Amino acid sequence: MGTEFPEVGKTLSVVAANVASRLPEVSRDIWDYVLDEIPKLRGDELVLKLLHASVAENAATLLHVFENDIPLDNVEGPAAALEYARRLAQRSVPISALVRSYRIGHWRFLQWCLEELHDQGIGEDLFAATVWRMLTVSFGYIDRVTEHVIELYRLEQERWLLGQTAGRAARVREILAEQEVDVDRMESALGYRLRQVHLGLVAWLPVPTRGGGGLARLDRITSAIAEELNCSARPLFIPHDEKSCWAWLPFGSGGEVSFERMWGVVEVGDPSMCVCAGRPEPGVEGFRWTHRQALRAQELAAASSSGARFTAYSRVAPIALMCTNIDDVRIWIRSVLGPLAVDDEPAARSRETVRIFLDTGCSYTATARRQILHKNTVQYRIRKAEEAMGHTVQEQRTDLEVALLAVQYLGSTLLAATTMSQESAISVPPPSG
Repeated sequence: MGTEFPEVGKTLSVVAANVASRLPEVSRDIWDYVLDEIPKLRGDELVLKLLHASVAENAATLLHVFENDIPLDNVEGPAAALEYARRLAQRSVPISALVRSYRIGHWRFLQWCLEELHDQGIGEDLFAATVWRMLTVSFGYIDRVTEHVIELYRLEQERWLLGQTAGRAARVREILAEQEVDVDRMESALGYRLRQVHLGLVAWLPVPTRGGGGLARLDRITSAIAEELNCSARPLFIPHDEKSCWAWLPFGSGGEVSFERMWGVVEVGDPSMCVCAGRPEPGVEGFRWTHRQALRAQELAAASSSGARFTAYSRVAPIALMCTNIDDVRIWIRSVLGPLAVDDEPAARSRETVRIFLDTGCSYTATARRQILHKNTVQYRIRKAEEAMGHTVQEQRTDLEVALLAVQYLGSTLLAATTMSQESAISVPPPSG
């Protein structure tokens, strides 16, 4: 559109010069508007001054681009804008608030420019062409600057987390090493109470993240879980390396922990993240024990082929403890399940029916209802499974339940790849009336 109206550049330059002449008023108005719309940006005096400087420098830079037709490739983000992003990262202000401030500030800035353009009294076609140029350039500028400050925010948050937690990590390792603990000194150093009930977490990113920011994401999921469970205070977050963390959720004198709600937070959160949880445990020894539980659950999750993103130790404790020697577990599983310990569809179908049958108290009716099968089909599957194993499901019920739970989590890791013989193959007949 601009090529049809050579005056566009001159018109936009005049608009920019006139708005720039009122820059203190414009930047103050944008600053007030952003703070009204995003209360999370209201902080101490230093941060407020940095926000004002960021607004003023961004507005001045963009007006300079308008006035002198400067290519955006030659434009860098203002120093105040970059420093403001760093300070928000250090204060754990959500990055969404920072990005939204650019969208809202941009809109307010355009209002000033459009009003000034309207006051020029130019023709309709030139007005439209100038608006088009104004929007194209300003959106390009905002996109360029926000990409820059987002990247800087993430890097600073990562650096800040590592720096802040270095001392606390050393204190935590002292506690985990089971040295004599001066509880008062440790609580002061950690900013976290040891004389309470703790829930240990281990969280990690199986795949390294591009451009850093992994620890910041882990910190966010930890805080989200703590908020969902109504923890009595902030969690203790300790980076383990660049893509994993240890954390303890505080529960004061105790209370019920909903692992279903924890699972929900993880499932709707970052899809590339895995979380394992111990059980609630009290005091200093509980601080150590719940952490060890979370580590055992992590070992199970790492060995598992299920792809589960959340694992609670309380649900898998026997299997997690077995993971220290997978080879022996594999031999034991096959001795318990016999021909059912094969990695094929018929065996998997049979294992699932037997598992649900045991889970429902050996009720054919309840199992049929859970699997949406005819009761006769369930009876046939159980009979064929017993024939294959060489004993009834009740004869070795405890071993059978543990073995089936292990296969449920570790899958093909424990199963034989060879197919079963025709004599032990498990087929499913059509249900009879």
